[in-house]
Amino acid sequence: MKTVNGAIALLLVAAAMPSPAPAQAASEPVVAGRVEIQAQTQAMLAEMKPDQGFMWRPVLRDGKTVAAIEIWKKPGRPAVHPTEAEYAIVLEGSGTLISGGTLNDPKTSNPGLVEGSRIENGATRSLGPGDVILIPAGVPHWFGITGERLILLGVKLPGSK
Repeated sequence: MKTVNGAIALLLVAAAMPSPAPAQAASEPVVAGRVEIQAQTQAMLAEMKPDQGFMWRPVLRDGKTVAAIEIWKKPGRPAVHPTEAEYAIVLEGSGTLISGGTLNDPKTSNPGLVEGSRIENGATRSLGPGDVILIPAGVPHWFGITGERLILLGVKLPGSK
């Protein structure tokens, strides 16, 4: 768990730091510690309705950059974030990630999200606590749940596409 907590702290500090303007020093980092992350996760789990499959809540925010807890109890729809890369650390639980390939039946839900019916020819990977994920902007992906739930600390960042 020490490695996961260290990775969480590093990701949170990196996500919270704004890009400095030219000739200006960066502002101070903002950190959400392990206790705050655990408390928010427990509060979210307590708030979820029995049939609710997903909950998302920001932990830190700097403009458009957000670090958030994602709780998955049911798989969502396959998705693409056209202009944002997605970094995530598995905090708890286990699951499956399917990424790459082709998103079938794409429908734009909002400018930052395209959802589809399934992914064809994607790579499948098992996920567990401590795993770190990077999904580049524009890459189809889907999270499956193994067991009771999959809890991620996710950060969306402007991508290069």
